[in-house]
Amino acid sequence: MILRLFLFAAACAISAAALAQTWAWDDGTTPYVVSPAEVVDRMLRLAEPRKGDYLIDLGSGDGRIVIEAAKRFGTKGLGVDIEPRLVELARGNARKAGVESLARFEVQDLYETNLRGADIVTAYLLPEVNLKIMPRLLEQLRPGARVVTHDYDMGPWPHDEMIELSVAEKVVGPLGRSRVYLFVVPADVRGTWQSRLPGHGGPWEFRIAQKYQLLEVSALAGGRAQAVRGTRLRGEEIRLVVTGVVGERAWNHLFRGTVEDYRITGEVQISDGEETRTMPWSATRAR
Repeated sequence: MILRLFLFAAACAISAAALAQTWAWDDGTTPYVVSPAEVVDRMLRLAEPRKGDYLIDLGSGDGRIVIEAAKRFGTKGLGVDIEPRLVELARGNARKAGVESLARFEVQDLYETNLRGADIVTAYLLPEVNLKIMPRLLEQLRPGARVVTHDYDMGPWPHDEMIELSVAEKVVGPLGRSRVYLFVVPADVRGTWQSRLPGHGGPWEFRIAQKYQLLEVSALAGGRAQAVRGTRLRGEEIRLVVTGVVGERAWNHLFRGTVEDYRITGEVQISDGEETRTMPWSATRAR
């Protein structure tokens, strides 16, 4: 019995030592968990940081995401954490990496962090925390800004991309594997949009309902209903695939444009299976 107790205590000590290398508690509600280097790499690949971008890491821990973005891409970043010890650690790591001019770290409550102006927000937070910050992400970030999370999604907000990878050193959360999610903040395209395609149906109308980046669209060309076969909204970019009879012939249409407030500007590719042509396309939000 004594031997069993000794072995159990030793095993607990070893497990605690291993976990101490990867996580600790900060404010008593959210664990500080170190994302493995491979996961950080995938998060940055999805985020696609560039020089001139501004990245905010919520719950930055030892600062590795902000520091890696600065080292590899010249991206300016801010890491916030509620634990002063971790912020000092991150600042020291930035100095060692020679990127302290790009990588800044502050003791700050992530719920109070101003996200306006950020091109990228990264986070490794609990699911309930993601749900709490989601409205602020959608409210404060511009269309096209990227949000990348580790392991946990954004609940009702569907991800734009997701990758899953095996991670041998992953000992917290889903063991041995990680998921990385990308969310692109969508433009607001709700409403009725009017357009003209001279020589091809004349007046067009698009009625768009929206939930996050998911669209329900109906289309009219010259007063005739068209079938909307596919839609995509990724940030400010919108694509619509529309099929229908225009001028007594059946046509396929690929509308591609950029949304800016009350206007969409782009082009439409038109094909009847034999003839294909591209023409400018713009639409104005009527209401």
